[in-house]
Amino acid sequence: MYQFSRSIYRELAPEVIEDGRDAHANRIALLKSCEAAMERLATDRHYFAKPARTLFRDVRTYFPMTSQLRVYRVIDRYMALAGEYVDRHMQEGVSLDGSPLSCHASTRKGTPCQRVPLPGSKYCPSHKHLEEDIAATAA
Repeated sequence: MYQFSRSIYRELAPEVIEDGRDAHANRIALLKSCEAAMERLATDRHYFAKPARTLFRDVRTYFPMTSQLRVYRVIDRYMALAGEYVDRHMQEGVSLDGSPLSCHASTRKGTPCQRVPLPGSKYCPSHKHLEEDIAATAA
């Protein structure tokens, strides 16, 4: 994920507006925002529905109005690539740090389920009915 955040930073850093008192403060803030967004995408993909929009809202104040569209397009392109990368690893049943995925459901005691989800699903065999309930309410 480091590669994606640094790619966004390298492409957008020359357009950052410089503050009068500290020349590098906005660039550092851009880099931190990119890295935080990628970290959240990697660790919390299920609850991070629109990562490109979130990152753009965080960093748009660092750019002039004339380059806002270009900034959004760059962010959108790299976030889509990063999202595909994360999704591909999740389909293999392994998180990005190499540990096996766990079910998104909670047990009756309220603790997180520790079972491995079914391939292509977020839930284990015991909780697969939850995915069907979510699909029915969305339709």
